[in-house]
This record gives sequence, C-alpha cells and structure tokens, in this order.
Amino acid sequence: MALHCPLCRHPAAHSYHRDHSREYLQCARCALVFVPPEFHLSADRERAYYDLHENDLADEGYRRFLNRCAEPLLDRLSAGAKGLDFGCGPAPLLARLLEEGGHSLQVYDPFYVPDTSVLQPDCNYDFIVTTEVVEHMSAPGVELEALWRLLRPNGLLAIMTKRVMSPERFVGWHYTRDPTHICFFSEETFRWLADHLEARLELAGPDVAFLYKSGVDPK
Repeated sequence: MALHCPLCRHPAAHSYHRDHSREYLQCARCALVFVPPEFHLSADRERAYYDLHENDLADEGYRRFLNRCAEPLLDRLSAGAKGLDFGCGPAPLLARLLEEGGHSLQVYDPFYVPDTSVLQPDCNYDFIVTTEVVEHMSAPGVELEALWRLLRPNGLLAIMTKRVMSPERFVGWHYTRDPTHICFFSEETFRWLADHLEARLELAGPDVAFLYKSGVDPK
C-alpha cells in the first residue's frame, strides 16, 4: 500500500534521510520531507514533550523570536484586522503582540486551548498565523486547507517554520532532533502550496512565509 504525502496526497516518495531513531521521506511532487506515521509520538507523549517547553509571556527572548513573524505581519495588516493564532501553545504571546498592534485575536491550540468554536465554518478571519506549528502536523494538507477556508477574500495566512535547504544540511540539522517535528517544508514546498491554494506567496524571512488569498471568494 502506497504511503501518500501528508500535504499533497501524492503516492510517490523517496528516502531522504535516516538517523538512529526514524526515517525521512520526500514527496516527489511537493518536495515535503516527512516522517512516516510509524515514527510519530502518541498524543500523550507529544503533550508531555510540549510541557517541557518554557515559553513565558514575560520572556524577552521569546518575544524577539516571535517578532520575526509578528513584525512583518503587522506591516502588512490593515487597521483593526481580525485574526486567529492557530497553535498558540500555553503562553499565547504572539496574540498579545498582534493585539498590541491594534488587532483582535482568537486563539486555538489542540492541547492547551482546544476551543473549536473558533474553527467553525462561519468564523471568518482577515489573517491566520501559525508559528512553529506546521512541522508538528500529521496531516498538513487537511489542516491548512481548513484554515484557508476560514480566511476572507484578501486574507493572509502566515506560516513560521524553518525550511529544508538541502540533503547535506539536513544531516545533523537541529530541527530534526525534536521528536514532535514530523513535516519539513522547503521553498519548493511553499511554491507548490501557493499554486494549490491559488495564493500569492511572499517569503518574508528565512523562516516566514505569507500566503495571500485572492479578492474573489471561490464559493
């Protein structure tokens, strides 16, 4: 039975790398590098790993880290925009940074803020931001398409994740040492995603990508 890409659902993938603990495959169509399901953590073990993180709302280092996404995003938002911080974690500092910029935010996290009312079809957002989230998704194609549907025309989906550069640099890459990281995007992957969503892509930083929805609602 073919193992389909978790982003584009293509059935063809080749071996990209293998370390002492797990295997990494690369999709032949969208170039996503992903970990096969047999190496994924259980939900309980995944939550336990996240609980080890010390993300403090008062941590200046954490603020600087999130500002890599927040600052360029704030430059591109219209005044008083309505947004969703998807995967906010236990300390939703990003939402606070964006609220300080004059915008209203809803927050969601499957472990820490599991309020699915903010994900209902009648919820419409001017922007959705996911920082250090897509690398944890077991089904990024399904989840990103669902988020895309929540965006209003001319909306913006902001994704912050470190990008795959080359097979040589992948070996020993610190990003793969986190056992909850199971999907790894490259510039090629983002270009495929933009084409798939009929979006305009802006690579706003080495680990920040903005996807702009057209002004015409396809519905």
